[in-house]
Amino acid sequence: MNVDTTVSNEKPSGKANATLGDRIFAAREAVGYSQNELASRLGVKLRTVQRWEEDRTEPRANKAQMISGILGVSLVWLLSGEGEGAPYPVDASLASENMRGILDELRSLQADITQATRGLSTVEKRLRGRT
Repeated sequence: MNVDTTVSNEKPSGKANATLGDRIFAAREAVGYSQNELASRLGVKLRTVQRWEEDRTEPRANKAQMISGILGVSLVWLLSGEGEGAPYPVDASLASENMRGILDELRSLQADITQATRGLSTVEKRLRGRT
């Protein structure tokens, strides 16, 4: 099932052309961070994040880059609204189902790695025995 998971460039009020503050808010909410958590991760005060989201001030270039990385959005989208934006929060039941599949795949890969490591160890021992 293919579901569109990007946030549109619409403000919460429904107007087009969301502001930088709107995009910071949307991206932060999408990953489930509080303003406090984002501030802590960025090394800024809570009030700074609040002012960014209220469009009273804007982050400096280095902080904008950090915000995009922490929130998992492109810097271009964060600054201009162009391109891929923040993902919508995923429904908990879908997330659990998806997570189980991912964890199963991870366990399988770990088992493959363990088996390959044992095989490599055996070959190394044989090579050392011949030297």
